[in-house]
Amino acid sequence: MSARFVRLELDADSADLAERAAAESFAAGAAGLEERDAGAGTRLLLYLPAGKAAAVCDALAALGEPGLRIGAPEPVAEVDWSRSWQAGLAPTRISAGLALRAESVAFDAEPGQRVLVIEPGQAFGTGGHASTRLALAWIDAAARDGALRGARVLDVGCGSGVLALAALALGASEAVALDLDPLATRATRANAARNGLTRGLRVLCGSTAALRAPGRFDRVVANLLRRELEPLLADLAALLAPEGRAVFSGLLAEDRERAAAALSEAGLAILDERRERDSGDEWIALLTRRPGPRASGPGAG
Repeated sequence: MSARFVRLELDADSADLAERAAAESFAAGAAGLEERDAGAGTRLLLYLPAGKAAAVCDALAALGEPGLRIGAPEPVAEVDWSRSWQAGLAPTRISAGLALRAESVAFDAEPGQRVLVIEPGQAFGTGGHASTRLALAWIDAAARDGALRGARVLDVGCGSGVLALAALALGASEAVALDLDPLATRATRANAARNGLTRGLRVLCGSTAALRAPGRFDRVVANLLRRELEPLLADLAALLAPEGRAVFSGLLAEDRERAAAALSEAGLAILDERRERDSGDEWIALLTRRPGPRASGPGAG
């Protein structure tokens, strides 16, 4: 009897390429993955129904990337990959005020700590990746400074909704979660219901064109790779209220100079940054501000 599931081994020369390969694989039918350090690169072990192997291989080949090496599919035992990712998964502690866990993982919360239960489904973002942790750290810092109280927040590329839900849990009055992938918006709605955070949440599937009335948001968070972020920067700057803050966290340290130039061109000033290493890569999250209107008239300056 032929195997119903196969494993596909990928080696990518960079974290950026690995994430692109993972996204294309899930879009073509992959059901789960493991990420492993591979020295200077990243190794992905993809698990997929055998009937999807050709589609996934074609999607990966269409990337046309010489830095991506694709092994031959190997048969594996049937597993519920939508659940097996939880095996050995540790909760993610952001601070004394915020932590995340999977539904099947026990966690002893600290007094006053808000614990979000996040199930990704086939979307990305459980809080375990460095770029997500960095964005959550900025959200947590804003809450501790009182800057989230009553704020309106936009989460661009929401994945499982973890950033929008964290903002609501820590004091935002409204959060809009936006993603191009219907699997992501479905996961976000499910996680909102799981955590009792449906009130104040608006979930949209589409591009920034789905949003109206520029200048509405006090905070924007975007956990996106640089190549995904750059085309959106002008729109995101326009959607940010004057003196509003935006956090961009899906950037590798090597992207900083180029990202800084793009942010400046969009009219956003960098205020601060955070860094964290993950699987050999150094990720950064930039906190930015949209300047308010300049004062005019006598005495202005």
